[in-house]
Amino acid sequence: MPGTNHELADFMRDATLQMASEYDRIQKRAADDPGTAGDQGEENWATLLRRWLPPVYQVVTKGRILSDEGTAGPQVDVLVLSPSYPQALLDKKLYLAGGVLATFECKVTLKAAHVQDFIKHAASISRLAPRRMGSPFRELNSPIVYGLLAHAHVWNMPNSTPSENVESSLLGADEEFVTHPSEMPNLLCVANLGTWTKSASAWIGPGMAVWSKKMADIFGKEGAVTTSYIRHTKDASDKWAADQPVGFTPIGVAISQLLNRLAADDDSLRRIALYFMRAGLVGRGVGKQRLWPSAVYSPEVRAGIAAGRLVNGRLWDEWNIGF
Repeated sequence: MPGTNHELADFMRDATLQMASEYDRIQKRAADDPGTAGDQGEENWATLLRRWLPPVYQVVTKGRILSDEGTAGPQVDVLVLSPSYPQALLDKKLYLAGGVLATFECKVTLKAAHVQDFIKHAASISRLAPRRMGSPFRELNSPIVYGLLAHAHVWNMPNSTPSENVESSLLGADEEFVTHPSEMPNLLCVANLGTWTKSASAWIGPGMAVWSKKMADIFGKEGAVTTSYIRHTKDASDKWAADQPVGFTPIGVAISQLLNRLAADDDSLRRIALYFMRAGLVGRGVGKQRLWPSAVYSPEVRAGIAAGRLVNGRLWDEWNIGF
């Protein structure tokens, strides 16, 4: 990992300080007018995305996603649209699922109930775009990146464990509402705490070089698909925080991981996304695995895995063993 003096880390610290300043400003009037406070928070995040994503992507606020069958999803706060999105429809507030690359809920101060609603919404949003078939990456991921962005959180009391509180809410809601890996959200960022990002292993099972009796005891005799929410945090109550590089910021993780995910479908992003990853913005992370049976895949993909199509270490290869 590069040293801690990389300018990208400095820029992300500046963005973090600005978000904290905006939080303090918004909070002064939040009790008088919570609606306006929420709108201001959304604009903060929309502005951040406009500054860090390529200018060919349109970033808009407040709207619903429209499936090709005419079903409209719940209102979302910030949307990132494809460069090919029709200009005539940019102000209609019903955004075509085929042109939405990413969408985000925004919260000024995150609460446990927000996390539960976020997971429910992620599952419903994923169903607005047809499930993609033909490779592990396509079948385990929705075409629409979904995330939650928050300035801060409510767990500020002494001896509190905010990272644990976020994670327990996240994992509990995932077990309750997510019925397929493609329904998982991609990231949750709390600017003054940490970022959780979706991770998946395409398959861990018999025939793989790492397979052993010990692995079979963990993943079952037939093997399993695994998913996780990888926690990247700066929370002092989290033992992983001590291992983070000095330049680590949750916003840096969020931007780096968003670029990485968008680059899977946009070749033009790959050089800059790879640069962000090599610059070390993501830091260290850990997550609890959820196991899924091979039935989450189509027969075509199951056959491909059995035939040895999985590869290792090929970033953005749709048959890579992990993504």
